[in-house]
Amino acid sequence: MIKRAKSWTLVVMMAFFAELSLAAEGVALAKDMTAVIALHGLPCGQVVSVKRQGDNDHIASCQDGNRYRVFLNPEGRVVAQKL
Repeated sequence: MIKRAKSWTLVVMMAFFAELSLAAEGVALAKDMTAVIALHGLPCGQVVSVKRQGDNDHIASCQDGNRYRVFLNPEGRVVAQKL
């Protein structure tokens, strides 16, 4: 019984830390999107949410209400288009 409790505790802890890792990735992605939009000279303030559309293709929502599609074009350049 004790072995089961220990293994269950391990599984719960692994799930918790995996969730924390995903949350940290989300924060890092929002910061990256904020920087990309700012470097393009577009108004945003700060990205508050990011939705993944596909590989290297995201929809970023800003605190000021603007939304942008941030993606790689065929030439490999990062593009931010206002939606």
